Amino acid sequence: MDDPTQYLRFVAALIFVLGLIGAAAFALRAFGFIPQGVQRRPTQRRLGIVESLMLDARRRLIIVRRDNKEYLLLVSATGETLLDGNIDAIAALPSAAAGSNVVAIKAEQLS
Repeated sequence: MDDPTQYLRFVAALIFVLGLIGAAAFALRAFGFIPQGVQRRPTQRRLGIVESLMLDARRRLIIVRRDNKEYLLLVSATGETLLDGNIDAIAALPSAAAGSNVVAIKAEQLS
């Protein structure tokens, strides 16, 4: 019962079956039966972080872009606050504020 050829047969059969499963998966993907998901180029992404600035150890300002709009968020340990949600991404190009390193923040307390 402890014949070494039985172990070799078992290993060879296992490798053969795994190879058949891999070949079947490759064939199904090649013929389009298994979808590979939506592939987007980096220029077609709808969501992204434009810029991030640490204010102190617990707070960070983040500009998030979605489609053609940008949102200024204040993120802290206690939560997130939307500071400005009406920024047009095309009008906020870096060339519009060349040489300006000052950030003005107007936050309103929401009730």
